[in-house]
This record gives sequence, structure tokens and C-alpha cells, in this order.
Amino acid sequence: MEPIRDSIRKYMNESGWSSRLKQTSERLFQDERIEQWLQTHQDELEDGAIQQGLSQLYEYKSSSIDCDRCTSLDGCTNLMRGHQPELYVENGQIQMRYLPCPSKKAHDARRVREGLVKSMYVSEEFKKASFNAIDWDESDDTRGKAVIQSLRFANETHPGEQGEGLYLHGMFGVGKTYIAAAIQNTLAERNIQSMLVYVPEFFREMRQSVADGTVTEKLEAVKRVPVLLLDDLGAETMSSWVRDDVLGVILQYRMTEKLPTVFTSNWDYDELEDHLSFSQKGGKNA
Repeated sequence: MEPIRDSIRKYMNESGWSSRLKQTSERLFQDERIEQWLQTHQDELEDGAIQQGLSQLYEYKSSSIDCDRCTSLDGCTNLMRGHQPELYVENGQIQMRYLPCPSKKAHDARRVREGLVKSMYVSEEFKKASFNAIDWDESDDTRGKAVIQSLRFANETHPGEQGEGLYLHGMFGVGKTYIAAAIQNTLAERNIQSMLVYVPEFFREMRQSVADGTVTEKLEAVKRVPVLLLDDLGAETMSSWVRDDVLGVILQYRMTEKLPTVFTSNWDYDELEDHLSFSQKGGKNA
């Protein structure tokens, strides 16, 4: 097969290209990417396609140079921000289009992940929580097991297929909320939507929602999310209505639909069960 540069030079001579056009085009065809592309697609191009496609080739070269110099999406100077040029053949002619560049794809993927991470009444500081940033003393076997179990859950749970959840308990300030947020961010990397809810504030809002008639709407949003993380369960003073008609409804639905729920609490499981057996008025329910 004749080298594409020789074929182009021969074509320019036979087609009567002006010396100025030849000179300009020679520099264009010396571009390694363009030369390689023309070499690959020369059998697909009709006669005269190169001359008719010069504007596409020039734009491709110019935009490609800009992409080579680009260090971030914010610094993109291309006609279409975050897009890189691509040459293709259509009906024997040279065409060019812009497709998302790696920086744009990474940016969009990050935005999608952020959209999968929802929270209610939780501090902004937890948005970047990561298992890689969690330290624990090797002698602290309990914390180590909690982190490992949490990471395994985040990597292996399949909402709708298996409904097993996770219960994290410990004293105030040991990092339960951070671990829950790390679970949430790991789920987002797997494109699994989740919601992290600070329980005392959520229950307080649910009581206030009775007046404006939005109880059902808020319940639906929380109970249907693929993975729900309830933070600090048991810290609130709970009425029988909140326990039975809010928490009970949420958990019953999620259990039926096999939607995993993660709990954090200052109480261990038995203590929480005892706590939930009391109504706000101080009476223990049978």
C-alpha cells in the first residue's frame, strides 16, 4: 500500500492545487495523528474527499493541540467545553464530531455519584468520607471488625436481591456516622443510590409534617431508597406514633422489598429494643 503522504502529494500535483495551498496542506498532513487516520481510512474515502475535508482536518488538528495542552476541564478552550475532536468517514467524505473527553467523562461520573448520595440533616463534612481515611488501633478488635464489615457491606450489598443490613453501635464520638458516610460514598461508586438520615431531626420533622399533610410524601422518599442509613437511632424521645407509624412503616416496607438498612446507635441491640418499647409518655408497651 502506498504511504498516504505520497498519495496525497501525488493527488495535489495531479489536481492542480496552488503552491500556497500545497505548502499549507503539507504542514497539515505532517501531523502524525492526521497522517495515521488518513492511512487507516484511505480506502473508504472518495476522490476529492481530502480536499473537501480540509476544514475538518484543520479544525481537528487545532482542537487536538488544545486538548494536548489541557490540564483540567475548567481550562478547556475547545468550541465544545469538555469535548475532544474525532474524525470519521460518512458517505466517503471526511467528517468531524466532538465527543466527551476523559476529563468530562470523569466530571460527569462524579456528578452522577453525587446525585446518588442524598442526606437529611447530616453535616457537609461527611460528603468526602472514605474507608481509606479511617484509622483504628490494631489492638481495637471491635472497631476493626466494624470497619471491615461495613466495607464488605458497601461492596457486596444488592438492594432488591438481598435485604441484609448493618447495625453499628458504640459510644458517642467513636466515628459511627463517618463510617456510615463512607458506606454511602462507596455505594455511589457502584452506582447505588442511598440516603443518610439523622434520625432525631427526621422524626422531629415528621411530627411537624402532620400539620402540612406531607407525612406520606416524606415517608415514601425514605422507605423506597435502595439503601437507607439511619444515623443515631435511639437518641430521640420517641412517641408511639413515630415508632409505629413512621419507623415501623419504613422498616416493614424495606424488609418486604429486600432493601438494606444501615443503623448507627449509641445503644447496643438489646438496649435499643428496650428503648423502643417505651412511649414518649414513659410507659412500656407490652
